[in-house]
Amino acid sequence: MANVSCFLLLFLSGIVLIPTTHQLQTYQSQVLLQLRKHLEYPTFLDIWVNYTGDVCNAPPSPQLSITCQDTFITELRIMGDKRVKVRDFDGHAIPNQTLSETFSVDSFVTTLTRLTTLRVLSLVSLGIWGPLPEKIHRLSSLQLLDLSSNFLFGPIPSQISRLARLQILTLDGNYFNGGVPDGLDSMSDLTVLTLKNNQLSGRFPSSISRIKTLSTVALSKNEMSGKLPDLGALSSLHLLDLIDNHFDSDLPNLPKGLVTVLLSRNSFSGDIPEQYGELGQLQHLDLSFNFLTGMPPQALFSLPNISYLDLSSNMFSGSLPGSLHCGSKLGFVDISNNKFIGELPSCLGTTSAKPVVKFSGNCLSVDVKHQHRESYCKAPDARRKHFLGRELGVSIAIICGATLVIVLLALGLVIFCRKVRSRETFGQHDLPKVVQENAPTGMSAEFLANARFISETAKIGTQSAPSYRLFSLEELKDATNNFAPPNLMGDGSTGKLYRGRLENGAYVAIRSIASLKKHSVQNLRVRLDLLSKLHHPHLVGLLGHCVDGRGQDESSTKVFLIYEYVVNGNYRTHLTENSLEKVLNWSDRLAILIGVAKAVHFLHTGIIPSCFNNRLKTNNILLDEHQIAKLSDYGMSILTDDFEKSDAKGEGLKTGQKTNIEDDVYNFGFILLESLVGTIVSGKGEAFLLNEMASFGSQDGRRRIVDPIVLTTCSQESLSIVVAITNKCISPDLSARPSFEDVLWNLQYAAQVQAAYDTDQKSDTNSQS
Repeated sequence: MANVSCFLLLFLSGIVLIPTTHQLQTYQSQVLLQLRKHLEYPTFLDIWVNYTGDVCNAPPSPQLSITCQDTFITELRIMGDKRVKVRDFDGHAIPNQTLSETFSVDSFVTTLTRLTTLRVLSLVSLGIWGPLPEKIHRLSSLQLLDLSSNFLFGPIPSQISRLARLQILTLDGNYFNGGVPDGLDSMSDLTVLTLKNNQLSGRFPSSISRIKTLSTVALSKNEMSGKLPDLGALSSLHLLDLIDNHFDSDLPNLPKGLVTVLLSRNSFSGDIPEQYGELGQLQHLDLSFNFLTGMPPQALFSLPNISYLDLSSNMFSGSLPGSLHCGSKLGFVDISNNKFIGELPSCLGTTSAKPVVKFSGNCLSVDVKHQHRESYCKAPDARRKHFLGRELGVSIAIICGATLVIVLLALGLVIFCRKVRSRETFGQHDLPKVVQENAPTGMSAEFLANARFISETAKIGTQSAPSYRLFSLEELKDATNNFAPPNLMGDGSTGKLYRGRLENGAYVAIRSIASLKKHSVQNLRVRLDLLSKLHHPHLVGLLGHCVDGRGQDESSTKVFLIYEYVVNGNYRTHLTENSLEKVLNWSDRLAILIGVAKAVHFLHTGIIPSCFNNRLKTNNILLDEHQIAKLSDYGMSILTDDFEKSDAKGEGLKTGQKTNIEDDVYNFGFILLESLVGTIVSGKGEAFLLNEMASFGSQDGRRRIVDPIVLTTCSQESLSIVVAITNKCISPDLSARPSFEDVLWNLQYAAQVQAAYDTDQKSDTNSQS
């Protein structure tokens, strides 16, 4: 009888519990459907309606991922396609870029707060617009909040600091303004704070300097100013990124565990603290484009882990000590555009194999044609006089303010009138007369005009680019021992490639191209001039050229292109490398792929006319000593007959151009594919790789085809994102292939997902130990 009673009790308990469980699942589903409605029914959320099973078990995609624990949603990641950044966003809905005018961010966040168990919330590029409501703090279980690449504006709500469990806060790429809220130190577990690319102003909150768990602080590309507090107490900090703000104090004290410090394009002044010479973990230091003075500490150059040191465009002065010692890992130094005098120390000399050193724009006694006279470096700097005399200038302005305003108004009126007149005659005077009268055959003056409009991206690239010059054939013969066979590195469709060593000891790569087209010498030089203007951190630097036109027989004209020598081999070699020291894990490969994608995106959109058909393959991706990817053999279409057909008349893309764009996308798809499958590419062809794409559809297939190094170092979500974009790139349907902007965005998102995964893995390892 007792057994029967127990059975009845258990049975009745089950009846009571079943509706409760069902009710919780229904409640969660209703919230998701409401969120779908708020986001205006994007197609990738249709799975919440159409999926017949539990949505917690639905397969993840690059656009959507849900994780549940029991019947509660704990992680929600949604990524949209509204990624265009508007320069002057006025706080109102923009068709096809933001959600519609009827969208209410307040109602949306209210719905979100019903998911009280959420630990991870990532809502990226969804067109969400409006001020972020204070009620966001009701998501009290959040450990990760990522709202990047939306249209959120107004101040960051101060109540966000009540998210006591938050570990990662990412609000990049919005329109937040006002100051960063103080009181963030109440988030005692915060490890990552990244607010890049907003419109934040005011001072650096002192509360940030008290969050000892922080490993990353990234506030670059804002309008912040004032003095930085002492950051020495942030013992866990590895990355500090404050690029492109208006901070104008002395450099702050920094914690000794920092790995990367990016403080360029501010107004920091004074000397570099000697304490920076004690940062034993430091690998990357960028202090360029500030107002720093004095002599950099010698210890900076010999730090045990330093690999990248950029001190360019400051006001450093004096003679670098001859006893200066360079650390064994130091691979790049830029001291250009300062006021250094005397000799370069031996470890920075041109005869040294490492590091790569840029030193133009000083008053040094080496490479004098790229140096100022010594008197320039001994004269007071105009920027310094302005910087030191600001208070005096303010006083004078107060005394003479009324007069100054009148003068400026009159002067402004005159300048405005002149600009109006100059714009009326712009078409007549845009090009030098000699170009208009002597435009080479087959290349219109309009083409030449547009060829001079290099984008701001290109201009930034040239600021630290080596000077371009003409080489003589005799120089190249001396550099290659008369093009001796031992110096031949390759022979391909673009000609032979030689390694050479110039008179100053610098190694270069020399590409010999037989001119098959009958260009006039003038036509060819115009094309070479355009090619010389292509500068980007992920393009192999073009140092100069030599035209060997013996006699006047154009058919025998040879062109030699002289490039920087990239020492670490090509990407394909590293993918098939058996040495464990050179194995590229998944994060390494993503970084390389992102670098190349940035370079190609620049070639497609960063110059006018655009440059397509860039011979993309793993053999043409070179890695420097810091494993930074550089694309070689780019821009060869500029030297072919059909380049001017890319049209500078603003008529849009021709069919041939679209084909060339798709060729680049298609070829990059195979670079992605080789990055996934690794060593099996050796000796295999394109048809083999296309057949193997089907294997990515299942877990068993992935385990069979994907490089084991990738499988053991990647997160499945990051891998899925790259597989998906790879499939699109190599699609037989041209219209289905993505733009390079889409490719780059997906790769950067995959890298972001992978970085979060790596951080979690490291945390798990540390907790177990």
